[in-house]
Amino acid sequence: MNTTTRRRFLQTGAAGAAALAVPIRFARAAKKGGVMRLGSGHGATSDSFDPGTHEHGFTIAMSHGYNGYLTEVASDGSLVGQLAESWEASADVATWTFKLRKGVTYHNGREVSAEDVIASINHHLGEDSKSAAKPIVSPITDMKADGKHTVVFTLEAGNADFPFIVGDYHLPIMPSEGGKPDWQSGIGAGAYRVKSFEPGVRIDLEKYADHWDSGRGHFDAVTMITMADPAARTNAIITGEVHAIDRVDLKTAHLLARRKGLTVHSIAGNQHYTFPMRTQTPPFDDNNVRLALKHAIDRKEMVEKILHGYGVVGNDHPIGRGQRFFAKDLEQRVYDPDKAKYHLKQAGMDSLSVDLYVADAAFAGAVDAGVLFAETAKAAGIDLNIVRTPNDGYWKDIWNKKPFCACYWSGRATADWMFSTAYEAGVPWNGTQWEHERFNLLLKAARAELDEPKRRGMYAEMQQIVRDEGGPIIPMFASYVFATSEKLALPAQMGSNWDKDGERWMERWSFA
Repeated sequence: MNTTTRRRFLQTGAAGAAALAVPIRFARAAKKGGVMRLGSGHGATSDSFDPGTHEHGFTIAMSHGYNGYLTEVASDGSLVGQLAESWEASADVATWTFKLRKGVTYHNGREVSAEDVIASINHHLGEDSKSAAKPIVSPITDMKADGKHTVVFTLEAGNADFPFIVGDYHLPIMPSEGGKPDWQSGIGAGAYRVKSFEPGVRIDLEKYADHWDSGRGHFDAVTMITMADPAARTNAIITGEVHAIDRVDLKTAHLLARRKGLTVHSIAGNQHYTFPMRTQTPPFDDNNVRLALKHAIDRKEMVEKILHGYGVVGNDHPIGRGQRFFAKDLEQRVYDPDKAKYHLKQAGMDSLSVDLYVADAAFAGAVDAGVLFAETAKAAGIDLNIVRTPNDGYWKDIWNKKPFCACYWSGRATADWMFSTAYEAGVPWNGTQWEHERFNLLLKAARAELDEPKRRGMYAEMQQIVRDEGGPIIPMFASYVFATSEKLALPAQMGSNWDKDGERWMERWSFA
């Protein structure tokens, strides 16, 4: 990395620090105070404060509310500093130096330190770690404190996206003692502090008066309530029980939008709905079987009937159209039962019968999507037995355990982040158990590649490999659709990296 490029990385961090000091622009005038309530379609009795286990909208929003992170993806998709005021890379982008803000405190009054950063990242490392963030931080070979407010990370190889990685929602900076982070207490450095938490039911938070950034955390208190049933969420916002809901029932979204005093928002992002096949379990260990199923699904019909137009067709890889390295020239796969039959014959089969496990906890409309998939697959000689399972416990008992099921991904801010989380060989969230030598070689090489066209070509090839040889069927990318009361003031621009303004709603929104 030349001097100019190194300076650009440093300025990115400094610019982020300055950007967060500027109040967020609101579409309507904002005010301080009040108790905000949100109905969430996520939440499980197995949820906890352990950030390594966070996996859905409830826990992501919860952690963003009470925790502080080194970096943050801003509403416009750029990277800004949070607890880190700046960062700088070595020439080979294998060593990164982060400067922390001084005087930032946790909810117990202790100052955030470099040792806390090291302990917090180490929480996700080690042979016994089951953290979902382990694969994205495992390339770290060394961390050291250079004084109280500077941390130096050394990576096994260069990674130009490393500042994005440390902003992952699994990686909050927690208070530590003796090199061990305290995640159990729920004490963080976020804009809100935890008052009470009942997993699978609700969380209550209150404003932390000594938070370092006066430009976030406008409510006096926030309550987030688990409402798995879409009808219950809809009724809650209509009656005024809550001020906002996520995962709006798309079948009735147009009716909800007509309600006086309510607004339905549709934000295009990287969220995608999938049917992962475990590639080491028969019959999915045969790529021809996987290709047969990929050709047996009607993507356009899915978007029309399941998303009701709130999304676009997918191409069996997880990189969205808005991504920097999206392979726009990759041929779009379409519904073709004849090709599906061909691949079945290549697998030595005249027909196929498999179970597909679904629940609307996987994504809104997953059960209907499974039924629709089964109907289109019949023309290819494929019998899909749709196994409907309870919403409660779906992520614990079905996903990443059953050989063929429904799933959703919110996507990630960078291609490497997405691939490293769910497609790299051996990572915990590789729900397809897929391993591909060429893909894994490209994944490591692309991280350190600073030649933009060359790096783009690597990610394009990786998208094609996943599409043609990977384990997921990805029929559609779904917009984030949520509803809010007119009593709220929302920013003029909202984040699309996660649902509900990047799941930063409790920090960025206010009452009007």
